[in-house]
Amino acid sequence: MSVTKFLSGFAIGAALGAVAGILLAPQSGAETREMLGDMASDVAKKTDEAVKDIQKRADNIVSDVQEKGEEIMDKIQELLNKQKEQPEG
Repeated sequence: MSVTKFLSGFAIGAALGAVAGILLAPQSGAETREMLGDMASDVAKKTDEAVKDIQKRADNIVSDVQEKGEEIMDKIQELLNKQKEQPEG
C-alpha cells in the first residue's frame, strides 16, 4: 500500500468519524453546520500540508537518486577511459 493511499484513507476515515460524531451530538443545525465547515477547513489544511510534505520528500529522493546516478556514470566513464588508455596485448 502506498503512503499516499494510506494517508488518503486515514484522512477520509477521520473525517467520516468526526462527521458522525458531530451529527449525533445534541446541538442546533447552525452550530452543526459551523462545526462541519470548520472541520472541513482543518481537514483540507492538514491534507494540503501532508501532500506538500510528501512532495518535498519525493523531490529529495529524486534529487538523491539523480546525484547517485551521475556519480555512477562518472565512475563508468573513468573506467572506460582507463580501459582505452591501457595498451592491448
